[in-house]
Amino acid sequence: MGSPVSAVVANIVMEDIESRAIKTSLCSPRLWKRYVDDIFVLIEQRHSTNFADLINKVESSIKFTMETETNGSIPFLDVLVKRGTMGQISTSVFRKATHTD
Repeated sequence: MGSPVSAVVANIVMEDIESRAIKTSLCSPRLWKRYVDDIFVLIEQRHSTNFADLINKVESSIKFTMETETNGSIPFLDVLVKRGTMGQISTSVFRKATHTD
């Protein structure tokens, strides 16, 4: 599907968007990990909505959505990331409810 350079171009575009957003943000994320177009970000909760608004203004042709943790955990790709009471992070395999093995 598409040109062999599509993935390279998509990565370059995403890197440009994220670097512009992080540079102009009043509160930088503590952690930023991206796989293709899925991004895992650790940022203070009080700044999360402002950061989401900012990154959506960087490039108007791309719409980012945000999912926040529920009960101290959040799925990212096929991993369930859990935050402990002392700030430690643990992971386990995550399967969506529609997963059929």
